Amino acid sequence: MHDKAIISPERDDSWMAGAIQATPVVLGYVPVGFAYGVLASKAGLSILNTVLMSVLVYGGASQFIAVGLMAAGASALTIILTTFAVNLRHLIMASAVAPYLRGWRKLHLAAFSYELTDESFALHSVDFIKNPPQKRRVFALNSTCQLSWVFGSYLGAAAGNLIPDVKPYALDFALPALFVALVVFQAQTRLKAIVAVATGAAAIALYMAGMNQWYVIIAAVIGATLGTVLEQWIKQPSS
Repeated sequence: MHDKAIISPERDDSWMAGAIQATPVVLGYVPVGFAYGVLASKAGLSILNTVLMSVLVYGGASQFIAVGLMAAGASALTIILTTFAVNLRHLIMASAVAPYLRGWRKLHLAAFSYELTDESFALHSVDFIKNPPQKRRVFALNSTCQLSWVFGSYLGAAAGNLIPDVKPYALDFALPALFVALVVFQAQTRLKAIVAVATGAAAIALYMAGMNQWYVIIAAVIGATLGTVLEQWIKQPSS
């Protein structure tokens, strides 16, 4: 009688494995989604429209910006262009994981792109290096993340009239804390730590210089360029 093969957590291509892998993101998405739902309610959005934005747009930073602009009475064109500029960073994230998704059908690529966020990218970028992308696990992770965001948005919208301001509850800190945890998780080598610190410093400098919409994408390009240059310099044989 042969023993059954034991599947390691890294190789477990199941929906449950993907859902478990998404746990750190879920813990951040629910409170941040709640904060978004409260702000959307304050901006005059109905519960249905608040939830639909999380389903159709599914972009945390852009959703916060959009409801802020709505509350300020900005035009639809301004909101669309601002959201487009903020979400340009997805071009870099998608291009980084694209080599691992060769051979995927266009429908699967579209579904993956639809649910790609900063946080799911952080998890995928680490996982894809170790193991080939496993579709069930990948889509389980992405779907679990989005469902938690939609759930948090609904809770916030439903409780919007009961909470005058989210700042005293520090709910807005959940998203930065989640990003910090993901950066620490990824910065496993000295090179990655240097690139992370340099990219963060560039983003802060650009923001302080008044570049309110483009600082994220430009800082990402600077960090990626620095990482590539340093990696090539390290690989060069010493003369």
